[in-house]
Amino acid sequence: MKQTACEIMKIKNAYTHHLNYFKTSLLFLSFLFCLNSTVFSQSSAIKTIVIDAGHGGKDPGCHGAFSNEKHVCLSMALKLGKKIKKNFPELNVLYTRDTDVFVELHERANIANKANADLFICIHANAASPAAYGTETYVLGLHRTEAQKNVAERENSIIHLEKDQGKRYENFDMSPDALIARKIQLSVFLDQSISFAQKLQRQFKNIGRHSRGVKQAGFLVLYKTTMPSVLIETGFLTNKKEEKFLAADEGQNKMVSAMFKAFVDHKNELEGVDKNVEEVANENNIELNESIQINNELENVDSSDIVFRVQIATSSKKLNLNSSKFKGLKVYEYFHNGSYKYTSGVFISNFKNANEHRDKMRKLGFKSSFVVCFKGDDRINLQKGIKLAEK
Repeated sequence: MKQTACEIMKIKNAYTHHLNYFKTSLLFLSFLFCLNSTVFSQSSAIKTIVIDAGHGGKDPGCHGAFSNEKHVCLSMALKLGKKIKKNFPELNVLYTRDTDVFVELHERANIANKANADLFICIHANAASPAAYGTETYVLGLHRTEAQKNVAERENSIIHLEKDQGKRYENFDMSPDALIARKIQLSVFLDQSISFAQKLQRQFKNIGRHSRGVKQAGFLVLYKTTMPSVLIETGFLTNKKEEKFLAADEGQNKMVSAMFKAFVDHKNELEGVDKNVEEVANENNIELNESIQINNELENVDSSDIVFRVQIATSSKKLNLNSSKFKGLKVYEYFHNGSYKYTSGVFISNFKNANEHRDKMRKLGFKSSFVVCFKGDDRINLQKGIKLAEK
């Protein structure tokens, strides 16, 4: 019996040793996982995208001579998600619907919010007179024209198909004052929404589509999202030519390719990724307008300040800061990832003003200008900089 008890004790000790080893290994693996997650979160400003195919199920949306909006939207949404996932397998791509089902408007926003999405892309098709044509991208805001109001009302009208026939939205204040308040509340998201919308419209124009511009309207599906959000009207199914284009695989693939390029540009801008292209303004563009006021006072910048600048050029070789290519702008140089970068403007903790300056630079001919962020002399992730600037 003593020998048996001794053997049992040895077994217990061995079991305890192996259990402790297992626990230690598990803790170490957990640490590595957390460390890896932290590194990933620091290097990637966009981790989750939610793609919302408009309408669905008992709600067909608008229609043309032979196509329904719900089918056109779903096809493009799935193609876009597949393309993003193929090129960025590390990203989480979700859909509000991936089949022909009806999803209530509030639930579409809930899906994005619960997933802590970094971007919400809502895909629709338009309807008006047979003569109307072109693409437009919306962000949340006041409708400034009757046409914008009509688009929002048409897309919002599906609430009457929901279980409670829209009663849950009775307390939604869509008055001008309420929309302004909501815009202020989501001001950082709105800036990014507008920036992404502009990229979308540029890419649509690049494939030969008529751009109707970036617009604002009171869409219920955008009202409750808590991340940068856009609603794309891909074209008019009531226009014979556009319906044929949007219903065909070739047309859809072109639209999806344009959306994807805009997404990549948006992602790169947020994450501070440069294009490996030497780029300065076109020589034929307008000269610097004296009315454009530029803040270039680096002398007042503290090493702990969060500073936004607008990058206007990248070069493999060092450029003369007084070059005529810079159109008389006062520019600053920094070296990053093996290339010389040139920036204009200094905006301490003011991302909004930096964005406005970026738009001015694009009008001057620096078409691929984008905002970069620094803490002291170190360039940091733009998304991280925006959050630090808010503190």
